[in-house]
Amino acid sequence: MVKVKEKLLDKINSPADLKKLPPENLPEVCTELREFIIDEVSTNPGHFGASLGVVELTVALHYVYNTPYDLLVWDVGHQAYGHKILTGRRDIFHTNRKFNGISGFPKREESEYDTFGVGHSSTSISAALGMAVASGLKNETERKIVAIIGDGAMTGGMAFEALNNAGASKANLLVILNDNNMAIDPNAGVIGQYLLNISKSQAYNRVKKEVWEGLGKLDGFGKKTRKFIQKNQHALKNILLKENNLFEAFDFRYFGPIDGHDVNYLTEVLEDLKDIPGPKLLHLVTKKGKGFLQAEKEQTKYHAPGLFDKETGEIIISGCPVENTHKFQNVFGETLLELAEKNEKIVGITPAMPSGCSMNLMIAKMPHRAFDVGIAEQHAVTFAAGLATQGMVPFCNIYSTFMQRAYDQVIHDVAIQSLPVIFCLDRGGLVGEDGPTHHGAFDMAYMRTVPNMIVCAPMDEPDLRNLMYTAQLGELKQPISIRYPRGCGIEPDWRKPFERIEIGKGRQLSEGKDLAILTIGKSGIFAQHALKKLEEEKQQMSVAHFDLRFVKPLDEALLSTIFEKYSKIITVEDGAIKGGFGSAILEFMAEKGYSAQVKLLGIPDKFIEQGTLGELYKLCGIDRKGIIRAVKEMLGK
Repeated sequence: MVKVKEKLLDKINSPADLKKLPPENLPEVCTELREFIIDEVSTNPGHFGASLGVVELTVALHYVYNTPYDLLVWDVGHQAYGHKILTGRRDIFHTNRKFNGISGFPKREESEYDTFGVGHSSTSISAALGMAVASGLKNETERKIVAIIGDGAMTGGMAFEALNNAGASKANLLVILNDNNMAIDPNAGVIGQYLLNISKSQAYNRVKKEVWEGLGKLDGFGKKTRKFIQKNQHALKNILLKENNLFEAFDFRYFGPIDGHDVNYLTEVLEDLKDIPGPKLLHLVTKKGKGFLQAEKEQTKYHAPGLFDKETGEIIISGCPVENTHKFQNVFGETLLELAEKNEKIVGITPAMPSGCSMNLMIAKMPHRAFDVGIAEQHAVTFAAGLATQGMVPFCNIYSTFMQRAYDQVIHDVAIQSLPVIFCLDRGGLVGEDGPTHHGAFDMAYMRTVPNMIVCAPMDEPDLRNLMYTAQLGELKQPISIRYPRGCGIEPDWRKPFERIEIGKGRQLSEGKDLAILTIGKSGIFAQHALKKLEEEKQQMSVAHFDLRFVKPLDEALLSTIFEKYSKIITVEDGAIKGGFGSAILEFMAEKGYSAQVKLLGIPDKFIEQGTLGELYKLCGIDRKGIIRAVKEMLGK
């Protein structure tokens, strides 16, 4: 009987277990960790390529540093699967991104090893600097702080704000730049090219090599190197960095670029850097998807591929009905291209999400009129504002939660000047397994408070097309926010002729005399399903359904008719109840002096965790059953 060799990874339940291994075992740990991630993510979908690319770095960090006392901040958080597996969550990793399971991102309440919640990007250096300054104030001289920034996060402006502050602070901080030249799509802008130039520069690397040889050490940063750097840092800066290194300009000591897939060399470098004071940056060159051939070749596709065959790499399409595999994002992308072909003033803008929002279709055919501006939502909004001042028609597509980072620009640069920027907010409402950092819960609430802003939400794909068509006709003299959900639509035949929609006008979808349901956006589909079920059950209830389409301006004429006819009203929204669509209806009722029993259904005043959309809709009470239950309770049935 052949005895099966026990895996090293099976014995690692904490970084302390990892540290017990000799250095020669670390490559094997990396191989096993990479295989574990492939096995798990192929059957339980999640982010894939990013975590594969930092396997060696993850092992080296936990081998060298005294975590959790030493603090690691991951940016963006979808790099951290290996980190979670090595810090006591291997046996529960099968619950990753599931309802009541572990989060797909680092989360402080989940583990003492997760030092900072990081679902969005470009936050790590700021957070790590705060931790480093705090450690200095508390005289924690032995504590090390490390920010690991990658997957395009260095293109975000906040990262450079933090570099500027950190360089001036002289805080004891190490920033590790995981340079794979990728976000979800290839990095946009000149930063990626600059990093590539550094890593490929023969002159730069030749000078660096000559310095190492002069120090008598060819292969890295040893004790001699450390002493030399500490004593001669200004001279070294002039010798080594003749190309005016950007990070040195921020008063960071720059090291690299080095191979991010050589785990033993990484541990040596990290050991040497531990004792160098002040702000430091280590530049690693890695490959996103490392170790899985298809993920290396098609890095965008395998960023978060869903279910796939780990042997062949074939992606298994799931989630949409077989006869209807389109998604709202595809409807947006194809409609934008269709409109742009007819209207030469249309310009597309997206902050690093061309594939995610399907603006890649326009970028491919009209690269001079469609722009990926990198992870820079603030810039995207003001860039769109500048275009609008010159008579262009900018479609600025940003995920609902990412738009939160540009709220000041929406107000200051767009709304105050009443510029007709068309904001298309993808992933509006609950988004499922990505959890609270990505649920688009707040956009209707935060947009409707802004003067001059039109706020609307299509119920289905034809409605999305018609709202986009209406917005670009040139009739609007103010900005408009069109929000739509993640995932599949319901209309197989959605490529219908365009129709102009009157701004601020809702519609009645079904008759009834006992009660009125008022919906916005996707929640209208839930209401239709609920009414169909009540009809099938032959319930003695007569319920009317109104799709308001617009949160701002409200259809006051239609609402007046509703409040004059109905004393019982239910509002349904896939958005925050506080300040959202239902709140707008209550404000109208109070302002006009109407009286009615009104029940609001929507996302409650708390952060909703991860889970399938069905589980989360049920949790919030806005699914078909939740609406039926609310109708029966209100009618006393």
